[in-house]
Formats: sequence, C-alpha cells, structure tokens
Amino acid sequence: MVNNIWLFILLSIFPVTSNPINIRSYQMNNWIKAAIAAIALSAATVQAATEVKVGMSGRYFPFTFVKQDQLQGFEVDLWDEIGKRNDYKVEYVTANFSGLFGLLETGRIDTISNQITMTDARKAKYLFADPYVVDGAQITVRKGNDSIKGIEDLDGKTVAVNLGSNFEQLLRSYDKDGKINVKTYDTGIEHDVALGRADAFVMDRLSALELIKKTGLPLQLAGQPFETIENAWPFVDNDNGKKLQAEVNQALAAMRADGTLESISQKWFGADITQK
Repeated sequence: MVNNIWLFILLSIFPVTSNPINIRSYQMNNWIKAAIAAIALSAATVQAATEVKVGMSGRYFPFTFVKQDQLQGFEVDLWDEIGKRNDYKVEYVTANFSGLFGLLETGRIDTISNQITMTDARKAKYLFADPYVVDGAQITVRKGNDSIKGIEDLDGKTVAVNLGSNFEQLLRSYDKDGKINVKTYDTGIEHDVALGRADAFVMDRLSALELIKKTGLPLQLAGQPFETIENAWPFVDNDNGKKLQAEVNQALAAMRADGTLESISQKWFGADITQK
C-alpha cells in the first residue's frame, strides 16, 4: 500500500511523457522510470510476516494465564521468541482447553500451546514439533491424606482431571477394570480436592507444584510421577502444517543451542524443564 502511494505521487508530480521536450526532461523521465522500477521491485520482493494463530486457554498458570489484562506465561514467551526468529505475526487465541483441538481441526488456529502431551493417538492424527517440555504425570491430594501414595491406591476413589486433557485417557489406561471414578472439569479441580469433594487430581508435576505455590491451598503431592510425559505443539497434517513444523523446529533447535529455551524455563520454573 505504501509503495502504491509513492508511485501515485511520483507520477502525479513527474508525469512520464513519451515525447520528451529536451534532454533535461528526457533525463528526468529516465530517473522517474528508474525510481518506479525500484519501487516495483521492492514491492515484489518484500514479503509480509507470516500470520500464525496460537491457541491456548489463558487459564493454566504458569504456562498461559492472564494478569492485569495481559496474556503471559511460559508458552507466551516461547512463541514471542519464535515469532521474532521466524518473522511470524503471532496472534493468540484463547478458549476453553476442551475446545482447542476443535479450533485446530477447523483451521481457526494453527497450533495449540497449552502444555500438550504427545500421546500415540495424537501422534497418529497430528504433526508435532520437537518436544520442548519433559515432565511427569502426578497425583495430588488434600494435605494430610497419606492413604494415596501412587496409582495403585486410586481404586474406588474419585479423581479429577481437566476436561480434554490426556490425563483422563492415561488414568483409564491404568484402570482396566474401571475402578477409578474419573471426574472431568473445565477449571477448579484443585478446589474440589482441597474441599474433599474429590480424593485426588492428576496433572503434570510442574503444574501441580506451581498450583500449590500460587493458591496456598492445603494440597500435597502423592508420591512420585507415575508416567513420563513430553509436551510439544501439534499441527494439522497438511502442507501448511508441515511448513510450520519445519520452521518451528528450526527456531526451537536454535533456542536450545543458544540457551534461550533454558533461560525462559528458568524464568518461570526456576529450573530447566526442557531437558530429559
């Protein structure tokens, strides 16, 4: 648009005539033609930044959350950095976690950045960037409840998980006989466990620790993580998804090599959660 405006101005001030009156006007015409050619070349070669829509819940501290009307968190910092390196115009789209994969599949977002766990079912359906978080599935209970120490102690118990997360499927894979009452929530699983409405909740260890720290609720971890999990960004399996996957992997590898990935992790977690 800017180039078109300048082109209009140049032609208005210095109209190019096919019948130059003298040498001076002839030289001026050549100068104008050269300027027009340069502008046209610039317009043809300069590419606009690629727009990438990144979906997240905005309600998953410290990965993605809103504070003072500002979306922030570990995931936001990562994508801000990727956007700079890849010349992306990153647009963040917030929605309930349970609806994010629907937005991805219908093309309304290009990826999901909400600590998405790579499962076999998801890997069969989507393209994934390289993992950027290595963590573990953790059981959390009300403080003082020492009767639950591991996955084997959940029979007959009500266990809360976030709706649409992989932890529901993970629990059921351990519970072949259906003895665990799995209850799904959009938000607030920590409050129901603290109030005794559910016996435990399951999420990744890092988020559980941050949740206990942030809320101050009477909660405690129950034993060690019972499953190692890796988080990565999913893309639709098409040409655009393959292009984004390759570009994001390149940026991620550079961020890992120059220490940026670890630095962002240290900022939010006080530890490097990006390495196995």
